[in-house]
Amino acid sequence: MILKWCLSFAGAVLFLTSSLAAQPLREARGAPMGQFDFYVLALSWSPGFCEISGRQSPQCDQGSGLGFVVHGLWPQMEQGYPSFCAPNGRFVPSTTLDEVKGLYPDDNLARYQWRKHGTCTGESPGGYFKAVQRARERVRVPESFKALSARSKVLPSEIEQAFMSVNPGLRPNMIAVSCGRRIFQEVRICLDKDLRNFRQCPEVDRTGCRGGELQIPAVR
Repeated sequence: MILKWCLSFAGAVLFLTSSLAAQPLREARGAPMGQFDFYVLALSWSPGFCEISGRQSPQCDQGSGLGFVVHGLWPQMEQGYPSFCAPNGRFVPSTTLDEVKGLYPDDNLARYQWRKHGTCTGESPGGYFKAVQRARERVRVPESFKALSARSKVLPSEIEQAFMSVNPGLRPNMIAVSCGRRIFQEVRICLDKDLRNFRQCPEVDRTGCRGGELQIPAVR
């Protein structure tokens, strides 16, 4: 009887822990600008994103040759994240987008990322996109991803290890692997507000894919 109760209790704890780990990050819409703790650089694996979303866009065209692309640079709090901090957004001058041409796979994504995340940084559009550029330059992409010509399968931990091997100071609790339908979609890497160092981000880390192999679609 005691053993049965213990097993039931352990199962309940496991279920509760799993449920908590699966919860999405809390979004604080309209939070005050400039009030956040660190940044998350999200790099999408373009072939995986295109396969999961089924999106028709130049990014997903056969022959695009895109591997990792910038999804966004997100201001983050220790718990949750701010979003849409300027009620009506703020206009992004075309000259600003011209200065960072090629940083995002398309300008529409850049504009949306500014409205949702950039407005929460307290920076001007130009200042925000320069920060995105600095963050992207701070993170090295493993050579093994740069010419991936055949579909492969790896563990999420192996993707993390590949990034850690070429980015000194990066640790498992500073990076998360995102997936959908067991297809690799994105890496999310946490950085200090000054973008100089990687930093721990337990809540972001817990949202990553765990266990089991992920499929990595080849570059189109």
